[in-house]
Amino acid sequence: MLNDIHAAAWSAYYGATAKGGELDEKTMALIGLAAGMALNCHPCVQHYREACRQHGCSDAAIADVLAKVMAVAAGQKKIQFSRYQGNDSGSACC
Repeated sequence: MLNDIHAAAWSAYYGATAKGGELDEKTMALIGLAAGMALNCHPCVQHYREACRQHGCSDAAIADVLAKVMAVAAGQKKIQFSRYQGNDSGSACC
């Protein structure tokens, strides 16, 4: 739980990111959707999916976002696994 000072600062920060400095609102909604998907934030995905609809994003545009998030996630897992290949020394990571 945030105290009043932190809650006000958070609200101001989040509000300031709602509209891009260079990017239009449609693009910002698609980025929000991608971030929500990548971070597995269900309320964010619901919010930004609705924002995408309000800004005229097509099903195809939303599918592109989903495909890119899936590709990045798969790439991250591929890299993660490759770091462990050949490492059978059993030593701790640190």
